[in-house]
Amino acid sequence: MKKYWLLWAWLTICLLLAAGAYSVAADQPPVEGPEDVWPYVAVFALVLGDAVIAVLPGETTLNTASTLAAQGVLELHWVMLAGALGAVVGDSTLYWIARLFRPRVQARLDSALKNPKVAAAQEIVGSTTTELIVFGRYLPGMRFVVNASMGLSGHPYRDFVRWSSLGGTMWAVYNCSVAYLVGTALVDAPLASVVMSALASTVVVAIVFLVVARRVRRERRSGSVEQDAGLG
Repeated sequence: MKKYWLLWAWLTICLLLAAGAYSVAADQPPVEGPEDVWPYVAVFALVLGDAVIAVLPGETTLNTASTLAAQGVLELHWVMLAGALGAVVGDSTLYWIARLFRPRVQARLDSALKNPKVAAAQEIVGSTTTELIVFGRYLPGMRFVVNASMGLSGHPYRDFVRWSSLGGTMWAVYNCSVAYLVGTALVDAPLASVVMSALASTVVVAIVFLVVARRVRRERRSGSVEQDAGLG
């Protein structure tokens, strides 16, 4: 339990946000008219593509779709499902691309690893596969680095997809819940809602990882002190 304290804490945050979003959704009128499947297919495709090609707007897609859900145009649970499936399938796609086309992916990975922000993010997240797969998705540059590294190293796919499924689902639920809550509060200003939801979700992630970074530094200092004491 202690080993996965960050995982449990973040899962709790995601569940609380989802509960808040659905408590608000319960008071909203149902979506009127026949539902069109294509907006959800678009969400799935863009999120999937974002996992492979980082320039595609994964988070922005979820923020926009969830804002439309707050306006009664789409259904929140289908947006969440499409986002989660897109994240998981996208992660697996990059994993297998890296595993099957090693030379090309290795060059991109080596370039990404030279980014000091990526190195700092990896230090904060941790070195275990569980932490990297689940939380690497939230940090710039880490999504590609983690999934490509898992494929290149031949990490067992069964273990990879298990944690990728959990991480992708939590990521989708988190972003959609935040965007829906903001979108409900700013229902008359959809564009401002998309911008504010992106800002709000980023701030919450930043706060969590700042707390984690402080804990990592504190544990490292404590370990150094104990090691020096042992040498003395």
